[in-house]
Amino acid sequence: MIKNILTALKAYGSSFKLMSKLGLWKYFMVPMGISILFALIIGFSAWGFSDNLASFLSKMWIWETGRETFTAFAEVLSAIIIVIFGLLLYKHFVMALSAPFMSPVSEKIEKHLYPELQESITHRNTTNAAQLSRGIRINIRNLLYELLITIPCLVLSLIPVVGILFWVIGFLVQSYYAGFGNMDYTLERHFKYRESINFVKSNRGYAIGNGIVFNAVLLIPIVGIILVLPISVTAASKTTLELLREQKLLKDPVTNVPV
Repeated sequence: MIKNILTALKAYGSSFKLMSKLGLWKYFMVPMGISILFALIIGFSAWGFSDNLASFLSKMWIWETGRETFTAFAEVLSAIIIVIFGLLLYKHFVMALSAPFMSPVSEKIEKHLYPELQESITHRNTTNAAQLSRGIRINIRNLLYELLITIPCLVLSLIPVVGILFWVIGFLVQSYYAGFGNMDYTLERHFKYRESINFVKSNRGYAIGNGIVFNAVLLIPIVGIILVLPISVTAASKTTLELLREQKLLKDPVTNVPV
């Protein structure tokens, strides 16, 4: 698992070079715009609703002693909670809507890395509408699973000392599903919905590694939301294609033999 995570992390090293060499930046313009718009929505939501949530949380403190301290803590916690869930929604919202733009990026990378195999690789015929539909389906599924795990981790993270462990678990879970979404831009050409899910599950270390950088970059003010998709999708495409080749899952359409 650790080795797979590190391999996925290393794939980021050549992302910028590969994007420039293949002229991929133009494909990221619309996704970047979506990212900026949704990030602004998150920011205004955190600023506008944190007081309301803080007021609700402060009512949970029934004692007079320490009320002011708890209220101040509730205000900070409210902003953190809104940002966490905002980023969680951001990730899946942007990934789903970006599917028709990211799939061509992955395909160009594939043709660049394996030009000698292009005539003999089986590809599923998909349209932009089909890519968008699949992106929405994958990301809704991932969002529900992520919420199911993240919410308990967020609550348990409030426990002194041991709470840090649940912060780490929550971060790794979010990284896994971020990497999952990035890998699927490549997998959608080769596998059906259920097959892709099984593939990522069996290679979860690579998904986590890709998602770790995705989440880390996302935390960088302004620059993060602009660069996060270009570098993470490029890195994930390279990693996923290498895995498909190593596991002999790129097949000849006539003989059905791995190429």
